[in-house]
Amino acid sequence: MSADLVAAAAEPPADRPGVVPVEPSGTGETGTGETGGHERVARPAEPTWRRALRTPAFVAGAVITASIVLAAVLAPLLATHDPAAQDLLNGLQGPSSAHWLGTDQLGRDLYSRLLYGARTDLRIAGLAVIVPFVTGVLLGTVAGYVGGRFDWVVARVVDTVVAFPFYVIVVAVVFAVGAGERGIYVALALVGWVTYARVLRNTTAVYRSSPWVVAARGGGLSHGRVVVRHILPNTLTQAVVLLMNDVVFVIVAVVTLSYLGLGVQPPTPDWGTMITDGKAFMATQWWLSVAPGALVVYTGIGLSLLGDGIADVWRAE
Repeated sequence: MSADLVAAAAEPPADRPGVVPVEPSGTGETGTGETGGHERVARPAEPTWRRALRTPAFVAGAVITASIVLAAVLAPLLATHDPAAQDLLNGLQGPSSAHWLGTDQLGRDLYSRLLYGARTDLRIAGLAVIVPFVTGVLLGTVAGYVGGRFDWVVARVVDTVVAFPFYVIVVAVVFAVGAGERGIYVALALVGWVTYARVLRNTTAVYRSSPWVVAARGGGLSHGRVVVRHILPNTLTQAVVLLMNDVVFVIVAVVTLSYLGLGVQPPTPDWGTMITDGKAFMATQWWLSVAPGALVVYTGIGLSLLGDGIADVWRAE
């Protein structure tokens, strides 16, 4: 038997697309052999997109996330003013036809700054999770599959980082590296990978002793091919769901750092900076801080629902 045939036979039933095995009811409609045994019949699997549309969490999360991403992408078309343009004679104005959400203390249009702030925060969050995701998946998979000393070292590093509060480490690293986007990327790259590594290490260690993995190794497949073809397809789903939830934490971290003056620096629009600038006027112009804060909550809800929805869709699959 060739290695490819052995690999195909070794795959778990849940990973074979397009066919869902169904046990016959025993009525004879599916056919019987001379020995009276029943044949297994197969029916087409329900498309993933249909399961997704029937999952409320996925639909709600996708709509919310798509709306905020679309607004960020189309900010140059939707904005009514230059987000950095100052008009000191019209500072702290209320909502009007000229400024839909009013102006801040420097006369800058709040509506336009919210749109461009979404571009800034979503861009940073999207880029900041790439390195931790790749690093965590790689180290966790290798540690869980290889075991031994490498697994022990990875586990000890993960335990050490997890022992400290996430935001304390991030703030300390950013303070040491320097405020701004560069400090955010470095801090999240250093500590953000541990969650992925811990999850992938545990799941890979479980799948390593699974029957289809043992059969694949017995068929002569290399370790690399076993990991890529038989283990990663089953573990990456959890990593992707974790990624969606991690984006929420990164956005909150970016906003928090900007609030503390360690994140995005003026005059670049950013939700955290806008919250900080507006807190001095909460008694009169409360919307200066409430509006960006509400968008942070709105974005977090959307991404959380989307992650839960993806998990529900894959769990049903």
